[in-house]
Amino acid sequence: MKKIKALALFSGGLDSLLSMKLLIDQGIEVSALHFNIGFGGNKDKREYFENATAQIGAKLLVCDIREQFFNDVLFKPKYGYGKYFNPCIDCHANMFRNAFYKMLELNADFVLSGEVLGQRPKSQRKEALNQVRKLVREVGEEARFDPILDRTQASGEKPQFLDELLLRPMSAKLLEPTFMEKKGWVDREKLLDVSGRGRSRQLQMIKDYGLKYYEKPGGGCLLTDIQVSNKIKNLKEYREMVFEDSVIVKNGRYFVLPHNARLVVARNEEENHKLDIQHPLMDKIELLGCKGPLSLVDKNASKEDKELAGRIALGYAKTSKEQAYLIQIGDEKRELYPLDKESAREYLFA
Repeated sequence: MKKIKALALFSGGLDSLLSMKLLIDQGIEVSALHFNIGFGGNKDKREYFENATAQIGAKLLVCDIREQFFNDVLFKPKYGYGKYFNPCIDCHANMFRNAFYKMLELNADFVLSGEVLGQRPKSQRKEALNQVRKLVREVGEEARFDPILDRTQASGEKPQFLDELLLRPMSAKLLEPTFMEKKGWVDREKLLDVSGRGRSRQLQMIKDYGLKYYEKPGGGCLLTDIQVSNKIKNLKEYREMVFEDSVIVKNGRYFVLPHNARLVVARNEEENHKLDIQHPLMDKIELLGCKGPLSLVDKNASKEDKELAGRIALGYAKTSKEQAYLIQIGDEKRELYPLDKESAREYLFA
């Protein structure tokens, strides 16, 4: 008998971890898909992801969809944004889209998610789950899914719609049975009926399973961070955003200069590395005569704004305000005096 294979959306949280465990305990082979959308946080969690999935016997697959998410979802969600700049419903649907593409590629049988009914006010209400279901069904209309669907329901041996191959084990008993449950691939009686925002039941399950690696409940998406959200809104109002902007809204001190140019100044060595990118619309400010932060300023900034940007960058370096220092802005070198941090704060975007 063919071994059933499932792909799980794995955010790193305990709900997705427990969902995978429920199916692995039924003898199903589960691979954990972690989609990097570029806004999951600034810390590298690869080691945690590997430890968390290994402890339950799931294989980890990390998929970089940052550019696709930026181009296709971030600025044109069908179902709008949450409180900040978070297109949660469209983001979830997009992850399912990519998961189902991966399902075809890996010859897996279905996709699962750790979503809990009623847990998140924007994306996990019953209405929101139905909206995601509608978007997934639209994805299923693509011709690539013809081999796994029976669109006419002539035989009943295949699902009619793609969303029938989406399982939410944590709340399955509160939702309509999926194709997998109807066919006996998954034992519905061994799935759960969890709902609401409380996590006591999940935390008890973690304890009962003896799992060591799991993330405590809490939001991790930077699109729900008010500072990141406000920077995106501000930059978008100023000009058309490009993919490289996803780096500058997450890192560094963000300034709006008198002639409307934008400046980003790294806070530490880690941000120096992250901001060391080839940005099509911004020039690097490199400090040649002292040690200090890497900065980025708009290429089309006025001469006055570029000079001010250089002075602000020098103010955050190891400098003396009585001394001029050599810096390079784009291809141009110049000597400037540092601007003290107190004066620079006037231009800092709150």
